Amino acid sequence: MYAGAKALFFALSRSTMLKRLASRYGMASPDSFARRFIAGERVEEAIEAARALQSRGLRLTLDYLGESVRTRSEADAAVQEYVHLIEVIVASGIERNISLKLTQLGVDIDRATCVENLRRILEPAQRHEFFVRLDMENSAYTDVTLDVFETLWNQGYRNIGAALQSYLYRTEADARRMNALGARVRLVKGAYKEPASVAYQDKADVDAAYVRLMRLLLDEGHYPAIATHDEAILEQTRAYAAERGIPTDRYEFQMLYGIRRDLQASLVARGYRMRVYVPFGRQWFPYFMRRLGERPANIGFVIRGILRER
Repeated sequence: MYAGAKALFFALSRSTMLKRLASRYGMASPDSFARRFIAGERVEEAIEAARALQSRGLRLTLDYLGESVRTRSEADAAVQEYVHLIEVIVASGIERNISLKLTQLGVDIDRATCVENLRRILEPAQRHEFFVRLDMENSAYTDVTLDVFETLWNQGYRNIGAALQSYLYRTEADARRMNALGARVRLVKGAYKEPASVAYQDKADVDAAYVRLMRLLLDEGHYPAIATHDEAILEQTRAYAAERGIPTDRYEFQMLYGIRRDLQASLVARGYRMRVYVPFGRQWFPYFMRRLGERPANIGFVIRGILRER
């Protein structure tokens, strides 16, 4: 069931017809179904959503959606959007924290193009004291993402962190590699369709790996981000940190915009650091479908939204 849901939504995310319908109805009004999970298509909407989150004691990171660009001009446009986003965030006064994907910056064109484009973003980000998270994509990109990360890290860009996925068999070794560098890791379960040759297929196995990695990062990591909406894992994290005497300022929880807002508020009320990923941009449909694949309970909400819009 777990792997099957991901496979289904991965396939649906590539449907031209669904993408066309989503573009028409998803953001048509403030009450449109996609706005539960996407802050908007314009940066101004994302800033407004971010301010609302900060007013409730939540931390945030802005994620300009986009991936799998195929031309240098598309990659260059993404870089310019991120440089503009940095300027807008500085002017707005909100927290200076962003995330991005390497396929958005041209890693499929060539590695050198991607490294240079990432440097073009990290320069102003470092100057303005931003933290930049490199999001992890499917397993075909794990090696290149970590290699590009380490290249920039060794060039002195220490305002960056990486994301790792618990469903990949290799992740413990990757976590130890990041810990040895002194880099900050965001731990997620993983949202992409992966074969059994590289990833756990059963939810119980993914969860067990997540808990092992959470403990490794709390013990040996550097301000890890425990990114999950799973209440059982959240409780295990809190209990393990308390047992080991790890103070709440040495790690943080992270969740996605619009998902488990009750848990987000509860953690803040208990004194934990809670960060929300705020996605925005016109290329929101693939991201949106992956979120449904992770949490099929949201399907009914979306269907009702589509019917209401029509």
